[in-house]
Amino acid sequence: MLNRIILIGRLTRDPELRYTPAGVAVTQFTLAVDRNFTGQNGEREADFIPVVTWRQLAETCANYLRKGRLAAVEGRIQVRNYENNEGKRVYVTEVIADNVRFLESSQNREGGNASSGGSMPEEPAYGGGNGGNSARGNNNNFSRSNNNQDPFSGDGKPIDISDDDLPF
Repeated sequence: MLNRIILIGRLTRDPELRYTPAGVAVTQFTLAVDRNFTGQNGEREADFIPVVTWRQLAETCANYLRKGRLAAVEGRIQVRNYENNEGKRVYVTEVIADNVRFLESSQNREGGNASSGGSMPEEPAYGGGNGGNSARGNNNNFSRSNNNQDPFSGDGKPIDISDDDLPF
């Protein structure tokens, strides 16, 4: 059996970060995903899909994602239900994300230096959620020696790499 989903869309509002009573971070946001066809009036329609992230991924999404930003979400669909105050059973379908990629930087979104061939994220993409490792936690030896600066951010100058530096 397989329950995997990949979505690309824009956030409809800033992520909402909360903590469970046990202190676990959880973030909720909604992703607007365009449909491949137009409606009867000729306008493109969209689906508004609720997304939930947990733990480190939740904190990262709350720090870097904002309303209108383009993001890719990978995860699974979950359907849960509860009884509301009126005694009615309410069903909720949502995506539990275990990987979120930031597909545009805030500079590109705000009209800064947008590139014509697509955009590189200003912040790295992070995975995690259910015990997974984030990209930040996998190999951050460089950050200890460079005062937490990204070694790949720069002034646009080419990086000098010799053949001896390449692993292949």
